[in-house]
Amino acid sequence: MKSINIVFSIFLLLNGISFFGQSKAARKEIVTSTNSKDADSILNLGMKSQDAGDYAQSLLYFDKSLILYKSLGKSRKVGDCYSYKAVTYYYQGDYSNALIFFKKSAAEYKKTKYKKGISSILNNIGGVYYYLGNYLNALNYYKQAIVIQEELNDTKMIAATSQNIGGIYSQVEDYSNALKYYDKSYLIYKNSTDVKAISQNLNASGIVYTKLGSYSKAQKNLDQALINADKINDKQLKIEVLSSLGELFFKLSNFEKAFYYYNLSLKYAAEINSLQYVSIAEVALGKILNKLNKNGQAITKCLKGYDNAEKIGAVSVKKDACDCLYNAYKAAKNDKLALYFYEKSNNFKDSLKSGETSNKMMNMEFRQQQLLDSISHVRKEHAVETKHQEEVQKKEKQRNLIIISLCFIVLIALGLWNRLIYTRKSKKALKIEKDLSDELLLNILPEEIAQELKQKGFVNARDFALVSILFSDFKAFTQTAEKMSPQNLVEEINTCFKAFDLITEKYRIEKIKTIGDSYMAAGGIPKQDKESLTNIVLAGLEMQDFMSKRKINNDADNTASFEMRLGIHAGPIVAGIVGIKKFQYDVWGDTVNTASRIESNGVVGKVNISESLYNIIKDEECFRFEYRGSIEAKGKGELKMYFVEKYSNH
Repeated sequence: MKSINIVFSIFLLLNGISFFGQSKAARKEIVTSTNSKDADSILNLGMKSQDAGDYAQSLLYFDKSLILYKSLGKSRKVGDCYSYKAVTYYYQGDYSNALIFFKKSAAEYKKTKYKKGISSILNNIGGVYYYLGNYLNALNYYKQAIVIQEELNDTKMIAATSQNIGGIYSQVEDYSNALKYYDKSYLIYKNSTDVKAISQNLNASGIVYTKLGSYSKAQKNLDQALINADKINDKQLKIEVLSSLGELFFKLSNFEKAFYYYNLSLKYAAEINSLQYVSIAEVALGKILNKLNKNGQAITKCLKGYDNAEKIGAVSVKKDACDCLYNAYKAAKNDKLALYFYEKSNNFKDSLKSGETSNKMMNMEFRQQQLLDSISHVRKEHAVETKHQEEVQKKEKQRNLIIISLCFIVLIALGLWNRLIYTRKSKKALKIEKDLSDELLLNILPEEIAQELKQKGFVNARDFALVSILFSDFKAFTQTAEKMSPQNLVEEINTCFKAFDLITEKYRIEKIKTIGDSYMAAGGIPKQDKESLTNIVLAGLEMQDFMSKRKINNDADNTASFEMRLGIHAGPIVAGIVGIKKFQYDVWGDTVNTASRIESNGVVGKVNISESLYNIIKDEECFRFEYRGSIEAKGKGELKMYFVEKYSNH
C-alpha cells in the first residue's frame, strides 16, 4: 500500500509554524476600531471551525473577516485570511483553489514587506505542488522560502523547509538523506514547545523507517506521534499517524492491528470530510480484507475508495483500488471484472510514469543546486582568508614598508603574469571542451531543446496539439535473430536504423528513440511544421521500400533478413527530457499508445495509419489509400485503419 502521509504532514507542519506565528503577531497589534475587533473575532471563529473540521463554516467566517479587513486597508490581515482559506481548500482536496489563495496571500504580504509571512506561503505552495507530484515546482518554491528564512535567521522555518527537502528525498527513495534532513529538523523542534511540529516530524521519519524495514524504530516514533496528537486533540494529525500505523502493521502482516488503525483513520477522516484520507483508508481496508479472504467486503471497500479517489484525482490511490478489486474479483472467480480492473490498473501505472520523470528531473536540478551551494560556501571561506592575509600584510608593511612594498609589487606582477597565462590556457581548453560538448548534445537532442537545456539547466515539458508518431517493428525478430551470429545481428539492425536515420533527416522528422528492434519517430516537434504529417507518411513509405530492397539483396546472398510492420497516428502529446544522465528527448500521451497499437496491427511491408491521420491527409494527391475497416486494438477497442501507398501516374 502506497502512502502520501509524508507530504501531507510536512504541509501541515508549515502551516503550524507560519499560522501560529501570524496569530501571535495579530494579538500584539493595537486595535483602534470596532470593525477591526469584529474582523479579528470572526477570523478566530474561522480558525476554530477549521480546527474542528467544519470547513464549510470556516470558509464563511474567513470570507466575512476578509471583507472587513479589505475595507480597513489591512493588507497583512487580508493575507492571513487568504492563507486560511487556502489551507481549508487543501484539507478538502481542492488543490487548484489552495494554490490560487496561497498566491493571493503572498501578494498581500509583499505589499507590507512581511517577509516571514511570504516565506511561510512559499513553503505552503511548495507543499501543494509536492503532494501533486510536481517536484520541480515544489523545489523551486522551497528554495525561494529558504533564502528569506536565512535573511531572517528564522531557525524554526529553516527546520520546516529542511523537513520538506527530506520529504523530496523520501519520494525518490533516497532514505538516508531523507532521515538526515528529518534529524536536522528534529534537533530544532525538540527544544521547542511546538508539539504538533514534533509529532509530524516523528510521523515522517516513522514512515521512512517502515519503508527501510526498521519496524521497531518506526513503531517507537509513530506511537509517540500519536500520543502527542491525542494530547493536542488535532484530528488531522491523528488521521495521518493512524494511517501510518496501519501501513506499518500491514507490512508486519499483523492484519488485525492494521485493520484497527485504518478504521480509526477512516472514522476521523469522514468526520472532517478529508476525501484524501477517506479514500486511502478505504482502499487499505479493502486490501486487508483481501488478505483475510473476505472478498465481498473487500470489493465494497475498494469501490468506495476508488470513487472518492476519483473525486480528487488521486491517481496512485485509484491504481491501488484497481489492484485490490482485481485480486478480490479473481478470488471470487469473476474473471470478466478481474480483467477489467487489471487493465485499468495498468492504465494508471502508465499515467504514473510521468511522476518518475519528474523525480529524475528534480534530482538533476536539486543536485545542481547543492553544487552551487558548496561553491558559495567555498567563496565565503576564501573571502575570510583573503581578509586575514591582508591584515598580516598590513602589519608587515608597517615594519618594513619599502622592502615589503617592492616584494609585493614583484609578487603581484608575477601573479598577474602567471594568471594571464593560466587564463589563456584555461579559456582555450574550455573552448575545446565546450565545442565537443555542444556537438555531442546536438547529436542527442534537437537544437532548440539543447539550447534551452544549456541556458536554464533543465527543459520545461511542452504540450503539442497535433504531432504525428511513427512506430516500426521487425516481424518475428527473435526467430530471425536466432539464425544470425550476434555480430551479424547488430550489423543488420545498425544498417537498417542508419538508413532510417537518413530518411528521417531527409523529411525533417525527429527520431525519438530505438527500443530493441523498434524504431520511433515524430513529426512536428519541437517546432510545428505544417508539412510534417505528409512528410512522416513519405518517410514511412521510404523505410518500407528500403526494407523490401534489403530483403531481396539478403535473399540473393542467402543471408537472413527482417520484414517490418509500420504504423502512424497523429494527435496531441507532451514532450520533454527524461533523466539526469544520457539525456533523452521523449514524448508521452495517449497518441503514443495509439500509434503503437496501429503499428502492432499492421501488415509486413505496408504503412498502416489511423483514421484521424487519414482524415487530415486524405486529399493529398501523392497518396492512395485502402480502407481496412474497424480492427480490435488492445486497450483501445475498435479502431478504423487504412493502408497508404505512394500514388504514381506512371
